Amino acid sequence: MAAESEGTPCWADATFGDIQGAKRFYGELLGWTYGDSLPEFGNYTQAYVDGKAVAALMPPVPGQEVPAAWTLYLASPDTAATTAKIREHGGEVLVEPMRVGEFGTMALARDPGGTAFGVWQAGSHEGFGARNVPGAYSWAEVFTREPEKADAFFRGVFGYGVKRVEDDEIDFTLYDLGADPVLGRMKMTEDFPPEVPPYLNVYFTVADCDAAVEKAKALGAQLRFGPLTIPFGRFASLTDPQGAPFSLIDSTTTGGEMPKVTDVS
Repeated sequence: MAAESEGTPCWADATFGDIQGAKRFYGELLGWTYGDSLPEFGNYTQAYVDGKAVAALMPPVPGQEVPAAWTLYLASPDTAATTAKIREHGGEVLVEPMRVGEFGTMALARDPGGTAFGVWQAGSHEGFGARNVPGAYSWAEVFTREPEKADAFFRGVFGYGVKRVEDDEIDFTLYDLGADPVLGRMKMTEDFPPEVPPYLNVYFTVADCDAAVEKAKALGAQLRFGPLTIPFGRFASLTDPQGAPFSLIDSTTTGGEMPKVTDVS
């Protein structure tokens, strides 16, 4: 598998204070199995669907307390060059480019509105081994209170085209590479409590959204929105038992008309 084009979502991982609880939750909900923990890399543990890597879980660094959260990584051919562009366009580099054994080079950053994300330059680990199958990554959206800053930043750093969805109810744009949308951007409304920070909302594929939501709730998750059927699938947004937001989507169940979009690049 060739390395992904720059700016393509290529990997997701999450930090949990109760790593065993997280493994049980996502294992039962999404059918994940797990590889061995890697103590030399902070007990990083990869998750698999049918033998293909789909995500990873890890405990926090000893002595540090961080909220449970998913991190989405965007592909880069050169993390040093990407972090320079992040600074140039008003972002903040949280973790400087760091080599992770033979696997690749990572960095962590925030956009000017505070949305955290990762950058990944592939080595032997090229990213998702599967997408858009049950249990695997499907889609992600930048949730931000400063949409204009987000649009300008991600366009400047990763060269995305920006298309505004024409909808009176929401402020939503699509970021694309060529003809292919790779991320969404949603403005956070007053429905979000002020203590909820901006974040990247990661979607995982399920075969039946309603059934998966009920299972997630039984496992201790809280339903935040949905299920709702849109032209791209039937989805729901939840918070897992440790407080990390995520979404589920069944992309085979669709409804409604495709939205009109306007290029604002």
